[in-house]
Amino acid sequence: MEKEKTNKGMVTFALFIATFLSAIEGTIVSTAMPTIVGELQGISLMNWVFSIFLMTSTLTTPIYGKLADNIGRKPIFISGLIIFLAGSVLSGLSASMPQLIFWRAIQGIGAGAVLPISNTIIADIYPPEKRAQIMGINNSAWGIASVAAPLLGGLIVDNFSWRWIFFINLPFGVLSMILIVVFLKENARAGHSRLDIWGIVWLSVSISGLLYGVELINKTTINWMATVVVFAVAMIGLILFIRQEKRAADPIILLDLFKNPTFAIQNFAVGMMSVFLIAFDVYIPSWTQGILGLPATLAGFATTPSSFFWIIGSFFAGKMLSRLKPQKILMISMGLLVVGGTVVALLPANVSFYVFLFIGIFLGLGFGITVTGSTIISQSVVAPEHIGMATSFNTLIRSLSQSIFISIFGIVMNQSLLHGISQHPEAHLNVDMFNKMINPHTVDELPNKLVPVMHNIYHSGLQNIFIIAVVCMALAFIYNLKHQDQGVVQ
Repeated sequence: MEKEKTNKGMVTFALFIATFLSAIEGTIVSTAMPTIVGELQGISLMNWVFSIFLMTSTLTTPIYGKLADNIGRKPIFISGLIIFLAGSVLSGLSASMPQLIFWRAIQGIGAGAVLPISNTIIADIYPPEKRAQIMGINNSAWGIASVAAPLLGGLIVDNFSWRWIFFINLPFGVLSMILIVVFLKENARAGHSRLDIWGIVWLSVSISGLLYGVELINKTTINWMATVVVFAVAMIGLILFIRQEKRAADPIILLDLFKNPTFAIQNFAVGMMSVFLIAFDVYIPSWTQGILGLPATLAGFATTPSSFFWIIGSFFAGKMLSRLKPQKILMISMGLLVVGGTVVALLPANVSFYVFLFIGIFLGLGFGITVTGSTIISQSVVAPEHIGMATSFNTLIRSLSQSIFISIFGIVMNQSLLHGISQHPEAHLNVDMFNKMINPHTVDELPNKLVPVMHNIYHSGLQNIFIIAVVCMALAFIYNLKHQDQGVVQ
C-alpha cells in the first residue's frame, strides 16, 4: 500500500458514505414496507425482504475478506459496491414481491463487502492509534442510520415513491466509488491461482442453514421437522467446512487464527456484545414508545447518546491500545456494558425517558471501545496478508450474533406475553392487542383499565430479553478474566 499517495481524507469520506448506505438499507425498508405490501401484494413474503438482505450480506462477508487479501482491497470493494448499487436499482424496479426479494438478495451480496473491506482499508492507511478514531467515526454510520432511517424513509414515501428508498443509493454510491478509484492507491497483488471453492460452498451451506433455521424457529407455527433438518444440514456444512479448511492450500478462514487466545477472546467478546447491542437498538425504542407512550420520532432518539458516545469510546480505544494489554481494555469496556446492561434490565416499566439517555452514555462508550478495540486487536495479532480475513471474521461474528439472537428475542417476547396473558384470564387479553399497545396512535382503542396490566406484561418480556443479553456479555467478561492476553498491541 503506497500510503503517501493515498488521499486519506477523501478515502475515509468515501468509506463513510458506503458504510452509511449499507447500514441504512437494512432498516429504511421497514418504514416503507406497508406501502410496498399494498402495491406489490405480498404480505406473506414480507419478512423475507428483510431477512434475505441480512442473510446474503452475512454469508458473503468472509468471502470478500479473503478475496481482499488475495486480490486487493480496492477492486473487491468496488466490485461489492457495484453489486450493491445494481441490486438497489433493480429492487426499485421490482414489479412483484418475489422480484423484490431476489434483488434484495443481490443487494445484500454487495453489502457484505462494505463494512469489512472499509475497516481493512482503514487498517492499511492509518496507524493503530489513529485507526481507532477513524473506525469509530466510520462505524458510527450504523448508529446514525438507526436514527435517520425512519425519518428519511417516511420523508421519501410521503413525498415521492417507495422505490426511491432504493434509487437514492445510486448517486451516493457512485460518488463513493469515484472517490475510491481516484484517491485510494494500492500496489497490485499477485493473487492466487486457486480459490478455495469447496470452502466457500460448505461455509455457505453452514451459514445459510443456520440463519434459515433461526428464521423457521421465529415463525408463529414452528415446523419442527423442517427446522431439525435445516439445522442438521447447517451442522454437516460446518463439519465439512472445517475439514476442508484444514487441508486447503489457501483457506477462506485460517483455522490457526483461533489458536491465538487474543484473537479468540476478542471475537467472542464482540459477538456477545452484539447480542446486547441488537436488544438495545430494537427494544429500547419499543419500550419508550409502547410503555412510555412517546411518538416514534422521539422514541428513536432514546439510543442516540449511545451512537454519539460510541465515537468517543473509539477515541479512548485508540489511546488504550498503546498503553494497556488487550485483556485490560476488554475488562474496562465489557465491565461498562455489563453494569449498564444490568441497570437496564432492572429498570421499572415507567422509568423516565431521560434515564435511557443517561445510560446510553456509558453503553456507547462500552460499544465503541469493544468494537473498535476488538477489530484493531484482531488485525494486529495476524500476519499482514491475513488482515482482510481477520477483519471480515470479526464482522461475521457480529452479524451472526445479531441475526441469531434477534429471532431468539422474538421467541422470548412471545412466550413472555403468552405467560403474562395466562396470569390474567379475567382481562381476556390476546397477543394482537399488544400490537395496538406499543403504537401510540392505536393504544387509545384499548380499554383504559387494561393498559397498565399490558404494560407490566410487556415490561416483563423486555426484562427477560435484557437479562439474557447481559448474561451473554457476562460470559465474555468471565472468559476474558480467565485468559491472559499477550502484551500491548503494536
